[in-house]
Order: sequence, then structure tokens, then C-alpha cells
Amino acid sequence: MTVTSSVDSVAGPSSKHEERKVLAGTLVGTTIEWYDFFIFAQLTATLLSPLFLAPLNASNPGLAQILSFALIGISFLFRPLGAIVAGHLGDRLGRKAMLVFTLVMMGAATALIGMLPTYAQIGVWAPILLITLRVIQGFSAGGEWGGAALMAVEHAPLSKRGLFGAYPQIGVPVGMILATGLLFFLNTSMSKDDFASWGWRVPFLLSIVLIVVGYLIRRAVSESPVFKEMQDRKEESKAPLGELIRKHKKAVLYSTMIFIGNNAAGYLLIAFFISYATKTLKMQTPQILLATTLASFGWLIFTLVGGWLSDKIGRVKTFLLGYAIVFAWMIPMFALIDTKDIVLYGVALFVLTIGLGLSYGPMSAMYAEMFPAKVRYSGISIGYAFGAILGGAFAAMIAEALLQGTHWTGSIGIYIMILCVISAVGVLLAGETRGRPLGLSKH
Repeated sequence: MTVTSSVDSVAGPSSKHEERKVLAGTLVGTTIEWYDFFIFAQLTATLLSPLFLAPLNASNPGLAQILSFALIGISFLFRPLGAIVAGHLGDRLGRKAMLVFTLVMMGAATALIGMLPTYAQIGVWAPILLITLRVIQGFSAGGEWGGAALMAVEHAPLSKRGLFGAYPQIGVPVGMILATGLLFFLNTSMSKDDFASWGWRVPFLLSIVLIVVGYLIRRAVSESPVFKEMQDRKEESKAPLGELIRKHKKAVLYSTMIFIGNNAAGYLLIAFFISYATKTLKMQTPQILLATTLASFGWLIFTLVGGWLSDKIGRVKTFLLGYAIVFAWMIPMFALIDTKDIVLYGVALFVLTIGLGLSYGPMSAMYAEMFPAKVRYSGISIGYAFGAILGGAFAAMIAEALLQGTHWTGSIGIYIMILCVISAVGVLLAGETRGRPLGLSKH
């Protein structure tokens, strides 16, 4: 039986100009979304507990830090809701509309965090308002990634899906570079007192400018050719979520498993290492932020390599190679970090980004190829959201709890190694997807 698709017979976008617009739109949007997310995560590691949990921070700093990391995780719990809503509307109304909607929602919540009064000013209402805005961020992030991934992959030529799909993925390291780079600049250009008093608000408020830029770029991107085909044939699913649950439960489960290890290891880099190095090892904050920024360039490079490599050797082999590197590096990595040497600290983080990139770059393409067009936005968004909950949502909090409970960083390494095995099993169960039709297939 031969399967063909009108979409997959088209060699991607109609022009190089359109191709550049698509890649720029997916990259810029996810960069801004993750900049917003990472600013919060990194300030949680260094500053937000005394500002928003002041009484607890004074009496029990360790518990305050654990609860601060829990604030990162709370937003993840609302990602599935965002994925369900954006996925449903994205499968019925289009990918482009959801991209613009989620971008504006995330930016508004981030800017408002920069305007929040602290605990010293309004008491318990400060953490309550902070949690509310984090919920909005989580809802937005739940719908953002799926739309960006599909816009990139569904516009891609068949032989370059992995590479095109890596562009929304590199929004994560680019967003991290912007976040850590800006925090490094602020920490070195003002006093600690000024930064704690008002300087921490600057990165959140700058999100307003980035959102305007991202909005204009995303508005210029054309709708996905797969969704256009669905419109032309009037083939939209009336209830994408119901169809997804009835017919594609295994694909949702496998996509959830695939992401767990990468997301957990990534959130050590994003949040935990900064806290551990500055508060436990007593290393200098500017040095740690600079090392994290430099390591993020490795994450960017190897994410692109991962997408490209998956077009050459397949999604499964690329994922397994990435997870093997993360698994093997966990214990040596913590040994280098515990030397308190900033150069070895930087090396430890950079090598980790090799495995992170190879196990993240192929994700957009593989997820898109796992689901049929009518439920694709819902499927990949929900799988990604649940993978994030089980992976990165509470990874920093769990790592902090393991550290305080065992006083041995190797316990954190073992925790991540177990998650990498789970993800590798998910990859193997899903099987190779490279080359599957993405359009409405004719049999």
C-alpha cells in the first residue's frame, strides 16, 4: 500500500524568503517565551526567596529555597491545561493564532511580575500574586511550544524536518543566553543592594519590548501548509482531545517519556546549579552566570546539530546518543563542579549541553511525525507538557531536597540517570518516525 500526501510532496516553503520568515518566527517567539521563564527560574535560585518568602527565609533558609524552587514547578502543573486549550484551538483554528496568543499572554505575566510589591510591602499577598502570575506563565508555555514546533516542521522540506524543527528548540538556549547574560550585566554594573532593591525588576520589564518585536515577526508568518490543507478539505477534528485520547494514548505516553530526562537535566542547568554554586559552594555569582551563559552556547550549537543529525541517521539513534552522554556524564560532572574551580565548573556544564542538545534537537520533528494532522497540535503539546511536569517541573526542588538529605551530589546524578533510562525506553517504544507523511494521507 502506498501512502502519499499533497503536503509532503511540496518542498517546504514557496521561497527562501518565506522559509526565513518561518524559522525567524518560531525562533524569536520561543526565545522570548523562554527568556521570560528563565529570568524567573534564575532569580528564584538567587534572590526571590528573601523578597517573597521573607519570614521563612529568615528562620529556615534551606526550606525557603526548596519552596522557591517549588514556585518553578507550580507553573508546570498548568501546562497541560494550556496544552489542551491551545491544542484544541490550534487543531481547529490554526497554528498561527495560538502562537500570537500564547506569546502575548506570557509577556504580560512576566512584565507584571516585574511590578509586584514584595512581602515587606504587602505581606502574604506578595507570594499569592506571584503564584497567580506563574500559573498564567505555565498556561501560556503549555500552548506555545506545540504551535512553534508545528509551524517549523510542517513548513519543512521532507529531508530537513529535523533541522527546521530544531529552530524552535534553540529558543531555549538563546532565551537562556539572554536571561543569564542580562543578569550577569546587572550583577556587575550595580551594587548588590541596588540589585536586590530594584535591579531585579529590570529583566521582567524588558519583556514588554521583546513581546512587541516577537508579535510583529509572528504576525508576518504564513499559516502551516498542513492546516491549510485541512481547511481546504474541511477535515478539522471537531473534538481533537477526545479523538486523541481514544486513538493515540500510546503516542501521548511515549512522547511524555521521551522528554522527562532531557527536561530534568536541563532544569539543573537552568536553576539548580546557580543556586548550588553560589549558596552552597560560595562561588561568585557573576562568574557562575558567565559560565552558564557560555555553556548555553553549547546547548544552542548541539541542539542544531541534533536536529540536523536526526535527518541523517534517524530520530531514535540521535536521541539515544544524547541520552547516553547525559547518563554517562552525571557523576563526573558533579565531581568537577564540587572542585569549586570556575573553569572546571564551566567544562562540566558545557559537556552536559552536548547530551542536552542531541536529545532536544530532534524532538519537534519526531513528535510531529508521531501524530496525525487532525490531532497533532493537541498530541505534541500534551505529551510535552506532561513530560515537563514529570521531568523539569520539580527537578530543582528534588535536587535541593536530595542534597540536603544525603549531603552527596552523586544522589542528584543518580536521580537524573534514572530519568534518562525512562526517556530512552520511551524513544525505543515510539520507534523511528523519520520520513512519515505529515499531511492528510491518501491510501
